[in-house]
Amino acid sequence: MVLKPEPLFRCVEAISASGGKKGYVILLSPRGKPFNQSVASRLSRKRHLVLISGHYEGVDERVCEKLVDEEISIGDFVAMGGEAPALCLIEALVRLLPGVLGNPESLKEESFTTKGNGSHRNLEFPQYTRPRVFRGLAVPDVLLSGNHEEIKAWRENEAARVTRLNRPDLLERKRGNSQ
Repeated sequence: MVLKPEPLFRCVEAISASGGKKGYVILLSPRGKPFNQSVASRLSRKRHLVLISGHYEGVDERVCEKLVDEEISIGDFVAMGGEAPALCLIEALVRLLPGVLGNPESLKEESFTTKGNGSHRNLEFPQYTRPRVFRGLAVPDVLLSGNHEEIKAWRENEAARVTRLNRPDLLERKRGNSQ
């Protein structure tokens, strides 16, 4: 089952008529370009986005040829439909809009933001809260030491360890950027 072109064209045309512009049309699709933080950053600067969520076997190819500006995939898997991928895209974009987060500085040191040299950061270091010991698992002593330099070093080492363990592909990208 493939979504027909007529209702999709009518919908985008109706949106355009109400706002005067077509907007930037994105189709959520497993065959699209991979979605990542740099794509989120680029798209967050667009004035008007229109998301098309595929379903079943997708959409008629004429929609892709004449209506869609960009196809995006949120990962190497197939979802039941495009609604959940669209929500992921919306979540990633909206938090980048000015005024959405209480502290805009928090955007600067996240796992998938880039450093000034274009390389990606490590994944985030482990986070802890109270109680100090829970079911025999303790907060690392260094975090309770008050020594900010040691805490910073611990966080950097742990971020590197977590990245090596969970996402070695990110380290390969880092090596590629530094060569």
